[in-house]
Amino acid sequence: MTIKKVDVLLVGAGVMSATLGQLLLLLDPSLTVVMVERLSRVANESSHALNNAGTGHAGYCELNYTQQRADGSMDISRALAINAAYEVSLEFWSYLVENGMLSSPEKFINPICHQSFVWGEQNVAFLRQRYEALHAHHLFKEMEYSEDHAVLKKWMPLVMERRDPLQRVAGTQVKHGTDVDFGVLTHKLVKAMTKFPNFELKLSHTVTSMKQYPDASWHVRIRDNHTKQSKTVAADFVFLGAGGGALPLLQKSGIPESAGYGGFPVSGQWLICKNPDVVSRHESKVYGKAPTGAPPMSVPHLDTRMIDGEPALLFGPFASITSKFLKEGSVLDLFSSLRSNNLKPMLSVARDNLDLTRYLITEAFRSHKDRVASLREFYADAREEDWTLASAGQRVQIIKGCNVKGGRLEFGTEIVAAKDGTLAALLGASPGASISVQAMLNVIERCFKSRMQGFDWHRKLKNMIPSYGESLDENQALLRLVREKNQTTLGLTRRVG
Repeated sequence: MTIKKVDVLLVGAGVMSATLGQLLLLLDPSLTVVMVERLSRVANESSHALNNAGTGHAGYCELNYTQQRADGSMDISRALAINAAYEVSLEFWSYLVENGMLSSPEKFINPICHQSFVWGEQNVAFLRQRYEALHAHHLFKEMEYSEDHAVLKKWMPLVMERRDPLQRVAGTQVKHGTDVDFGVLTHKLVKAMTKFPNFELKLSHTVTSMKQYPDASWHVRIRDNHTKQSKTVAADFVFLGAGGGALPLLQKSGIPESAGYGGFPVSGQWLICKNPDVVSRHESKVYGKAPTGAPPMSVPHLDTRMIDGEPALLFGPFASITSKFLKEGSVLDLFSSLRSNNLKPMLSVARDNLDLTRYLITEAFRSHKDRVASLREFYADAREEDWTLASAGQRVQIIKGCNVKGGRLEFGTEIVAAKDGTLAALLGASPGASISVQAMLNVIERCFKSRMQGFDWHRKLKNMIPSYGESLDENQALLRLVREKNQTTLGLTRRVG
């Protein structure tokens, strides 16, 4: 049996694997890197623009990234961390554009206002408190706030159209927000990697098994989906960046660190409008507050996106219950992931989140008329015939074992890595793609420690990402320099007022 030996095996051809592969090849062009993808195309699952990955999440408008503490104060720590991490993504993309490895940045990233909008006394008070807490920090100093109907009509005319002038409303906006087509970005990153002679892309190949050998290498069995023939790849390092498919692959690895992890799959659907008369009247991402009991991925928003170069207006996503871990997965995915070490956490989460389950089941049976009725809270003149329903992809929220309740449901992303640094997996969902560069830097720091101890890799990373090793949360002068350069290099100043 022929065994192909490689330095790095990337499982999944999404933005995470593409980002990690690009970083590693720039750090050491002599590395042999193989990327394996189950589907016939790159970026066709979580990284596709319709599958929830079409926004540069920066904490500007997503209200679920700030929470009120028990004492009534506002916790903005997550918003600050996400904002700083997204700026790191912009730094890396800027470097790639400057050095000719990412052409035509307007094909994957464009400037657009990030706005929040709420109504009702309680929600207005929340948004005002959120604004006051965020605006005081240099990361968010450009944020604007208003409760004035006339001002809000200028910011978001479609949302304010025919709104009751006596209704208590409030909004915030940040003009230098972005819209990112992570599908296009991933294609560009993979194309850039093909310029390295030691990189190989294998589409329509499925990982069937993996085992670690005494020399610490991983022997990964891969089946060609067309010929059904299998081959083995021996890799010094394996990254599982397969979106919802990462958990089953992590379980196949059998590393002790995978014990206790489970997944809570959630699907979603968009209402999409491509009527140019409507689309042309809304150029922003307007986020509201999620209904009580709803998962974070279902925060309602009226969202302008560029999808494969064409503008569209999306509303949703409407969350729903599913047992699939991937959009093109199996209904048996959830049940196949059950293990003796995660059964207790899974059952305890199911017990403690009955309201969430009921909410998801109810959402699954909503009619088109009901969904458009929700849309009309944002856009009063919405017509049913202008909007069609489309899948928003799958998300697998993390379930972890814990001593108190037996298990807890986590909304976020997490890296699970083997103690010896030979394997890592990325689990979870939002903010996901937007913080891909920071997440993959964390993988490199954890799994390539010996290389990172040398001056060469640190110097190269500092050249690619000027803020590397420093804190944008704390260094206001550095943030100003970095943000100005990012916006200029990526062409994000052309519509920002």
